[in-house]
Amino acid sequence: MIDYIKWAEKSLSDFCDELIEDSYDRGFVFTRKFKGSMEQTRSIRVNLEKFEMSSENRRILRKNEKISLGVQAVPLVNYNYKFHKLAKNFYTQKFGSGTMSAGKIKNVLTDHEKSNFNRLFVYSQIERDLGYCICLETKNILHYSYPFYELEFDKAGLGIGMMTIAVNWAKDKNKKYIYLGSYKDASSKYKLQFSGIEWFDGKEWRKDLAELKSIN
Repeated sequence: MIDYIKWAEKSLSDFCDELIEDSYDRGFVFTRKFKGSMEQTRSIRVNLEKFEMSSENRRILRKNEKISLGVQAVPLVNYNYKFHKLAKNFYTQKFGSGTMSAGKIKNVLTDHEKSNFNRLFVYSQIERDLGYCICLETKNILHYSYPFYELEFDKAGLGIGMMTIAVNWAKDKNKKYIYLGSYKDASSKYKLQFSGIEWFDGKEWRKDLAELKSIN
């Protein structure tokens, strides 16, 4: 089971972009619990004004150069069981049984009254979908929230490839920030490979990564 850092909780009732972005700027992120549910966590974001491609970012993109990105609006019009089947298998294998239920994925992707998210990123290669990420998009931010993909393809770096493609997409769309979830421990270090990284310490956003990297 995934164990997130959580300092505070709140429920948002007004979903205008300005209030959502202000909440994210104060360390809160939307969760899948219920409509409006937010938790304040050790959030990681990329300041896209500061983001420049590194040699490692380019290497990852070269390994995934045949993958194309499509963006679909959520709730989905044509929902398919393959979404919750893949997501449930992915989260069970990665984080343990009960981490993500098929019913929860279906609700997040199909029911506006139960979902805080409005985009599904679809990663495809030769007309085959390899992975997805459930996201929140506003005028100025993207929250890259719940990725899931065919684990058989991760040997080629599909997971980090999907994230890198999303960072580039957000940069190209002139977003101010892309939020990459929380930093739990050393297992989250892969999120720090982007220039412009900032992290929330419970009170403010910080740019120095030395202390963050020391958390095990």
